[in-house]
Amino acid sequence: MHPITRRSLLAGAAAAILPAPWVRAQAGPLRLKCGVVTPDTHPATIRLREAAERVATETNGAVEVAVFPNGQLGSDSDMLSQLRSGALEMFAQSSSNLATLVPRASLINIAFAWSGYDKVWPAVDGELGAYIRSEITKAGLVPFERMWDNGFRQTTTSTRPITSPADFDGLKLRVPNSALFTSAFRALGAAPVALNFSEAYSALQTKVVDGQENPLAIITSFKLAEVQKYLSFTNHIWDGFWLMSGHRTWSRLPEDAKAVPARHFNQAALDQRRDIESQGVAMREALGKAGFAINDAPAAPFQDRLRKAGFYTEWKGKYGAEAWSHLEKFAGAVS
Repeated sequence: MHPITRRSLLAGAAAAILPAPWVRAQAGPLRLKCGVVTPDTHPATIRLREAAERVATETNGAVEVAVFPNGQLGSDSDMLSQLRSGALEMFAQSSSNLATLVPRASLINIAFAWSGYDKVWPAVDGELGAYIRSEITKAGLVPFERMWDNGFRQTTTSTRPITSPADFDGLKLRVPNSALFTSAFRALGAAPVALNFSEAYSALQTKVVDGQENPLAIITSFKLAEVQKYLSFTNHIWDGFWLMSGHRTWSRLPEDAKAVPARHFNQAALDQRRDIESQGVAMREALGKAGFAINDAPAAPFQDRLRKAGFYTEWKGKYGAEAWSHLEKFAGAVS
């Protein structure tokens, strides 16, 4: 083993900040666009921008990632199309929306499957996450290793609080454009209406729909207390974001160009998870002060209604036994 000297330490430090050979050969910076629907104030947007700054610093500006929040580059479906065509280099999309292209991406969105984060993170960082990433890859996309937190989803309404399954009966509820969400809420007795989230606020304001369901960070960031009265903690579905690139884009990048963004954006995902968890209590209090009437709804009666309606049996059949076994290994028996 060679002795560590002051000269070797300095040389190592210099190497750490010098651009890689491919970077020095570039005529100009490599510019990547990253789209996301979350607003500026959302923890995902904040951490994406921090990661972009770290990438620029480590590469001395040779790799620039520009983050476009709040759906500036289009709706979820628009940006997914751009990602696949190569017009957009990076995109963070929730599993529920990604399922329009990759059906098994929504496996983690099975209603009332997760009792808490102590079950979620071992699953998505382990075997279940690896299985879903392999499904995403088959669709020509390249998912980063670490998943971002979109939180447990809660229900807001303008008509009545949700305290039991009967409160869903006939409720016009905005849901993502996801067959799984539509199926779950129909089984619960609601009348789900699939809309892009960009249309949700207007639909709530004009009473086209009675309510919607989303994680606290989304409810907070988009100021839904302005158009809704009740916030019910149903914790019905956990959802997360997959940060992805398109195969056309990623395959053209040298390995050195892939390693730096991958490392920093994966770390940013872990940081953002802690943000969401730590901010939960404060967001609940803030939403109460914003005008929401808040209540908690126990999961068991809703699970029973879904079970009796055949929801779990139906979706186990759609996903297949192999996929379902990955879910139940971490979540426990669902059906």
